[in-house]
Amino acid sequence: MAERVSFYEHMSANIWKSRLIMLLVLGMIIFLGYLIGIFFIGVVPGIVLAVVIGIVFILIGYFGGDGIILTSTGAVPATKQSHPHLWHTVEGLSISAGIPMPKVYVVNDTAINAFATGRNYKHASVTATQGAIDKLNRQELEGVIGHELSHIKNYDVRFMMLTTVLVGLVVLLSDFFLRAFIFGGRNREGKGVHPVFIVFALVLAILTPIIGELMKLTISRKREYLADANGALLTRYPQGLADALKKIRDDKEPLVEAANKATASLWIENPLRKRKVLMKSLFQTHPDINSRIERLENM
Repeated sequence: MAERVSFYEHMSANIWKSRLIMLLVLGMIIFLGYLIGIFFIGVVPGIVLAVVIGIVFILIGYFGGDGIILTSTGAVPATKQSHPHLWHTVEGLSISAGIPMPKVYVVNDTAINAFATGRNYKHASVTATQGAIDKLNRQELEGVIGHELSHIKNYDVRFMMLTTVLVGLVVLLSDFFLRAFIFGGRNREGKGVHPVFIVFALVLAILTPIIGELMKLTISRKREYLADANGALLTRYPQGLADALKKIRDDKEPLVEAANKATASLWIENPLRKRKVLMKSLFQTHPDINSRIERLENM
């Protein structure tokens, strides 16, 4: 029989791993700013430039990200009259979690899925597909909503949003570094750039965004494990979420039509999982669903 692991052991392990990876992403940005500074504008100005651009990116995502996501998925507001079961589930579990009730939305799609978004408790929402409402029983829906409320309570959505923005900045800076070498051809002393450095810049421009994306996806997978543990703690019934994940796994219509690569990591399970992806295990937005089910059943 598998060893049973406590909720708090799951949570603490995933929290420190996620923070470590976030620090690595920040380190990559500072490193790219440092390289730009060495060859073009000076070390301190290079790092300052990277940090300033990062702040601008973060502010845009922080204040406008949730509205963009809801619009892109076609989510519509759910009311107590239109979706009473979903509404009361969110309301009851929000009270149990000790947070204000988030806004409730529904995506008109037959696939079973859900996601949360928002920058804080006062600006948060939970969205479920019509398929989740129709196909999940009370305990399964509570498990799914508990998972999503855990994302809100733990500030997971904001954490992932900032990570996505920072990875985007890594891509921007690495591309700038490459273009400066190719089209500038000279360093800040006016000397020609050695071909070795151009090759180095090319390799950096190719590999850095890939490494950054892998870090982002790793953070996403860790946060899903954490939300599973927190959601199970909230409902006090891990089997409810485990059974919901089994239905999601076996769903014959898993694709959420309104989902895309940018929003895939937000959903409780990858809405694009049936599409073929090169090196699938590395570029998964979520941990293996069977592993999640096993962990829940061992709690």
